[in-house]
Amino acid sequence: MNDVLPSEIGAWHKLEGIARELFAAYAYREIRVPVVEHTALFKRSIGELTDIVQKEMFTFEDPSGDSLTLRPEATAGIVRAMITNGLLHNQKQRVWCAGPMFRHEKPQRGRFRQFHQLDVEAFGYAGPDIDAELIMLSARLLRQFGVERLELNLNSLGTPESRRGYREQLVKYFTAHKARLDADSLRRLEGNPLRILDSKNPELQDIIAGAPVLTEYLDEPSRQHFEGLCRHLDAVGIRYIVNPRLVRGLDYYTHTVFEWVTNELGSQGAVCSGGRYDGLVAQLGGKSTPAVGWALGQERLVELLKVQQGELPVESPDVYFVISGASAEAVGLTLAEKLRDALPGVAIETHCGGGSFKSQMKRADNSGALFALVLGDSEADKRVVGLKSLRVEAPQIEVAWQDAAAELKKRLAER
Repeated sequence: MNDVLPSEIGAWHKLEGIARELFAAYAYREIRVPVVEHTALFKRSIGELTDIVQKEMFTFEDPSGDSLTLRPEATAGIVRAMITNGLLHNQKQRVWCAGPMFRHEKPQRGRFRQFHQLDVEAFGYAGPDIDAELIMLSARLLRQFGVERLELNLNSLGTPESRRGYREQLVKYFTAHKARLDADSLRRLEGNPLRILDSKNPELQDIIAGAPVLTEYLDEPSRQHFEGLCRHLDAVGIRYIVNPRLVRGLDYYTHTVFEWVTNELGSQGAVCSGGRYDGLVAQLGGKSTPAVGWALGQERLVELLKVQQGELPVESPDVYFVISGASAEAVGLTLAEKLRDALPGVAIETHCGGGSFKSQMKRADNSGALFALVLGDSEADKRVVGLKSLRVEAPQIEVAWQDAAAELKKRLAER
């Protein structure tokens, strides 16, 4: 698991700020669901034969003897919340959530056992237009965050009925190559053969390349849904690659699946993944409801920004308030509070703990602040404060206390 340090948090706040504004702009509303759910929820939704359920979940027994699990993903909990709170009865819902998820997997670059996701879901919409809207939303978020060189992979898993015939052919094909399959693929062959297509084992790639292609087994409604999605994306200029080998590790997906991928983070290239899961609501006890969504890994996206831009944005105060001398210390914090009252949204760091004027000015410069306010005993006696620019050459000026907020506001607006 991983600490996010103050020097790194600026990129997280940037990402979360952009996401919150975009979700509101697309009329998606926030939902918050528990970090802990009954283990049965994930077994029923994700699938008992998936790697997540069999090998990666953090599961424990509580004092009452109930089996509980730290959520490995958000969708199942959101669906459970929709059902138990009656939010799907003759209603359509667009929601999002954010928070930590937990999987006991091998830590890799940008991937930890506690990781954070932004998750967006839409319920009650059956057509490909909502699939396209969600992909457009993800594209806009990635673009505004500033990451580049991402590739959108698309595929259709069809309906469970159309996939059934494909699954039979896939089992037949991989059984013929059983002697060459690794342990994971042999286990998947019995329960979830589509997941073999997602294997990263280099020794299996030639076998996988020769496997039957799912798109050749799609029924007509599935084909029309996928073609409709592609038309919407073409219309807005979102480029994509149809990848017939793209599958999802979760059993509940149907029709559309997609991933935004990069080759700049090593073997685990997906930074945002999603798709349609029309059967999950009924599978968890609700009324049959079409649904689609995606999840974005925050650690992975922040790491990609660092790779591409070299440094992460660092959060700095706007103003550093130097307070030196007994008379200055007596009034400094009070003046700082009045300035905060008058300047909401402006970050003012006051110097606390004493120290020489020289050391305080050095700390002001190192803080990254745009301006320093300087209050010594002589300034306190005259009821003025010094205003010094820290990032451009400019003379220090004196400003009366009652005018300090207006002058700061003007200077910050000019920057």
